Amino acid sequence: MGEGGLLLVGVTFPQGTLMAVEAATRVEPALPPIIQRVWLDERKIRRAVRRIARQIDRDYAGLMPHLVTIMKGGLFFLTDLARALTIPHTLDFLAITSYNTTSTSGEVRITKDLDEPIAGRHVIIVEDILDTGLTLAYIYKNLERRRPASLKVCVFLDRPYRRLIDIPIAYKGFDAPDEFLVGYGLDWRQQYRSLPYIGIVKPEVLRAEAQG
Repeated sequence: MGEGGLLLVGVTFPQGTLMAVEAATRVEPALPPIIQRVWLDERKIRRAVRRIARQIDRDYAGLMPHLVTIMKGGLFFLTDLARALTIPHTLDFLAITSYNTTSTSGEVRITKDLDEPIAGRHVIIVEDILDTGLTLAYIYKNLERRRPASLKVCVFLDRPYRRLIDIPIAYKGFDAPDEFLVGYGLDWRQQYRSLPYIGIVKPEVLRAEAQG
């Protein structure tokens, strides 16, 4: 070691000491300027994904569920969920037009349909977040008309207090606060989807955007 350094050879530290030192000295990356704070960190996200995967593994034992997500937001949750599953499964994707905030029907235009038919298959719709339920209800009915053997909904985040139409949720990660969230698929101006955590956007950022 250099001057002032200390080299300890053959010293055994109590179990967990080095991990504690690493945690205490770890430098967390700075948050993007629009984020007020982290609401859900990577560790909690991973734990929730594993929990949901275990539930699906159990419920679909001996079957092959077909996981369907709506691009772009659900891609990150779908990817992690698929990796955590231990049973055979298949994936597919839908793309729709932007949400119409003035519509009360939830009707959307599908710009990319599923690549494969789902008749007779066990389908799980995998979504990043569920709010009013209008759009998902429209997608649910659309897929239901294609005669799958079963059709269930899996959401990572839920805002039940915003619901305008009932949606049968089979699997859920967390109830989300009434805040503007970004990260893990959620975006602000098409940015920040790839953040490994979910953060709350600063109120002043939203006020500035509302004022133009």
